[in-house]
Amino acid sequence: MDFGLVLQTDPPASQVVSLMKRAERNGFRYGWTFDSAVLWQEPFVIYSQILANTQRMHVGPMVTNPGTRTWEVTASTFATLNDMYGNRTVCGIGRGDSAMRVAGRAPNTLARLGDAIDVIRDLAEGREAEVDGNRIRIPWIRDGKLPVWMAAYGPKALALAGRKADGFILQLADPFLTEWMIRSVREAATAAGRDPAEITICVAAPAYVTADDSAQALAHARDQCRWFGGMVGNHVADLVSRYGEHSGLVPEDLTAYVKSRQDYDYSHHGRADNASADFVPDEIVDRFCLLGPAEAHIAKLRTLRDLGVDQFAVYDMHDAREATIDAYGSTIIPALG
Repeated sequence: MDFGLVLQTDPPASQVVSLMKRAERNGFRYGWTFDSAVLWQEPFVIYSQILANTQRMHVGPMVTNPGTRTWEVTASTFATLNDMYGNRTVCGIGRGDSAMRVAGRAPNTLARLGDAIDVIRDLAEGREAEVDGNRIRIPWIRDGKLPVWMAAYGPKALALAGRKADGFILQLADPFLTEWMIRSVREAATAAGRDPAEITICVAAPAYVTADDSAQALAHARDQCRWFGGMVGNHVADLVSRYGEHSGLVPEDLTAYVKSRQDYDYSHHGRADNASADFVPDEIVDRFCLLGPAEAHIAKLRTLRDLGVDQFAVYDMHDAREATIDAYGSTIIPALG
């Protein structure tokens, strides 16, 4: 199992780079960031510094979207980083949540996302693609390689990931839901004539390593990670509005907890002090995240690995960022090697 670190690009950028360097020293192979131009600093500028200050780490957004940048710009940016640092980028992409909504736009349609996956990959790897009715190719690219991993929750999005994406990003770590969604992606891949084993499966969720399993320690960890249930709740609310609460198309284990969800404040998106996540119960935090002593993380990660998860990406937005990176490096990553 590979491991990744996920950060927001809060200033100063030097701290983001420093944490990524620390992560590589501790055995993390991937460095991911949010991509929301209004809320945080521009990630692609920071990727260049991360790549310059690491030797093996692959970097990318978790996730970008097809609406905030034109597709040829996205492809050229990835290709430039790859040309400079040796094909060490991954394009995580989705419909767009905070990046689109904060700017007053609706998330992209799945049809547009599917087209973007093909075009961005083709252009970044030096092939010709059609953009706005014009056939174009980036002429300077040589030996370009850009895996495109898609984030998804709902049935149509999962099917699209299975048909087109090189990897599937699932932003929660509940084993029941993980099994259901991986199966959906793999079934869609098989139906499309693809080898489902070739799709990389990445689960991303907050991880908080506590000194013990006391009630006090676990309560603090939950409060530091409750924001994640609120973030996932944005996507779940979209699914409920699209398919209905009891459609049978989305597991009710996923939809039930958003009934009491109210307005969501993106100014606290992905942050431990997000008051918009107060509707998230402890049970959801425990299911979606990895909390507790190192042994509890190892046990849950082994379960996820057995379900077919290739990478676990740690959302490290809480008050123990360095300690979590170090605990994974000293104890957890070696146990999953």
